[in-house]
Amino acid sequence: MRSFLSPTVALAVFAAASPAPAQSVVPAPIRVYDVAPWWMDKPIIASVGHVWTEVTANRATASATYQVVDRDSADATKAAADKVRALGQALEAYGADKVRVTTTFSIVPLYAQYRDKQGALNDNERADKIERYQVSASVQVQIRDVRLAERVYATLMSAKPSSTSDVSFSLEPENETRTQMAKLAVEDARRRALLSAEAAGTRIGGVRLIDPTGRACQTDVLLAGAGRPYADTPGYRVAAPAPPQASAGVEELVVTSAKRAREVGLDPDAIRLPLQPPMQRLEASSCVVFGLAG
Repeated sequence: MRSFLSPTVALAVFAAASPAPAQSVVPAPIRVYDVAPWWMDKPIIASVGHVWTEVTANRATASATYQVVDRDSADATKAAADKVRALGQALEAYGADKVRVTTTFSIVPLYAQYRDKQGALNDNERADKIERYQVSASVQVQIRDVRLAERVYATLMSAKPSSTSDVSFSLEPENETRTQMAKLAVEDARRRALLSAEAAGTRIGGVRLIDPTGRACQTDVLLAGAGRPYADTPGYRVAAPAPPQASAGVEELVVTSAKRAREVGLDPDAIRLPLQPPMQRLEASSCVVFGLAG
C-alpha cells in the first residue's frame, strides 16, 4: 500500500530540508561629509596667512680625515693622534660655544696579497698575514658662529688631511625669529580676510579661532577627501626679522686662533679662501577664522 503526502505537508518538509536563505546585509552608509566644527555654526571666513623670508645660514659643518700607515697599530694610532692633536689645539682657541670638535679613530688591517689561478689580486685575510695597519682620525667640526667658517675650514686644510668634506650650511632659527614669523603670518591672514570680505561685499567680525598649524582651514566639510588648496600656497615675502645681537669678540678670537695655529705649526692664512654662508628660506603659516558681520 502506497502512502502519499499531501501537497501542503510535502511543501513543509521541503522547506525544512532546504537551507535558510541568507539575510540581506545593508551596507553601512559611507560618510561623504565631515562633521562641521563648532566655529561654523555661524557665517565665517577662514583665512590662511602664509609668509616667507630669507635668512643667512647660522650653522656650518665640515670634516677632515688624517691617515697614517704603520706596521704596528699602536704606533700608527699614536702618529694619527699626533696629527690631529695640533689641529685640536688650534680649534680650541675659538671656544666650545663657537666651534665644537669631535674626533673618532678607525683601524683597518692591510693584508698580504696573492694572485689566484685567474690572476686576480686578493687579500689574504688571516691574522698572521697582516702587513700593516691604516689608522684614520676623522675630525668633525660644527661651527656655531658662521663668521668663523672661513678660518676654521682653512685651519682644517692647513693640517694636510688625506680627505675632506664640503662645508655644509644650515639654518637654526632663533626662538624670537620664529615668534616674529608667526606674528607676520597672522597679520597676513587678517589682510587676506579683509580683502576677501570686501570683494564679497561684506565685513569681517571678531576672531573665532587662531590655528598656527593651519589645519583648521583644511577641514573636509564640503567634501571628505578633498584636496588641500593651501598646501602649496607660496605666500608673500616679508623682511627678515632682525637676528639677535651677535656676540662681540670675533676679531679677538681670530687673532688668538692664528697665534695658536702658528705655535703648533699650522698656517691657515696661507690657504684661506672666501666662504660666504648662503641664504635659507624660512616659512610660517597660520589659520585665522573670522566671523562675518553681515
